[in-house]
Amino acid sequence: MKTIITFFLCFLLLATSVFSQEAKKSAAELKEERRLAKLFGVALYPLIKSNPMSGVFPVTGITERPDTTLKYKLLFVFTLGSKDTSKVKKVNYALGEIGRIVNLHIASGIPKQNLEVAVAVHGLSIFSIQNDAAYKAMFKINNPNLVLLKELQDAGVKFIACGQAMGYLGVEKEALAPGVKIALTAQTIISSYQLKGYVLFDDNVED
Repeated sequence: MKTIITFFLCFLLLATSVFSQEAKKSAAELKEERRLAKLFGVALYPLIKSNPMSGVFPVTGITERPDTTLKYKLLFVFTLGSKDTSKVKKVNYALGEIGRIVNLHIASGIPKQNLEVAVAVHGLSIFSIQNDAAYKAMFKINNPNLVLLKELQDAGVKFIACGQAMGYLGVEKEALAPGVKIALTAQTIISSYQLKGYVLFDDNVED
């Protein structure tokens, strides 16, 4: 009997906690969540598929299209990161945005072989491209970004870590996920790739 009562009290406490968290959300927040869920329910994922935020919404009546015969060379500056425990448990928003922009080009009719994509990684985003062991040592969980990171790499996206950021943040090269390149500094990646004709995307967006 005592065991049943204890179980019931634990269940009641958990249910109260969940209800309390939901109650903290405003009506506007809940409405926005429902709106986004409906939108992403019809989103397309022509190449990068593992992250919901990389979806492309269908558009009718398009009258302006890109030249699909051109080479599209894209350079992303990836800096968004956090040590906030509530944020490190989910996929980095900016990494999902890189996937979305790649998908937008594919959905626009640009062949995959006409896309060349590089990502200069510096600042706190360095933590998002660590392997599981290094990430777990910092945050006590496996790195939730690795599935998307690997999918982007398999699609031909090159990730280049800033050696200056690594030194400042104490990240050793052994801590990086497989396939990540290392440069002395992201700044020369940004300048040299633009001189090679890459279009710059500053991916320092807010989560």
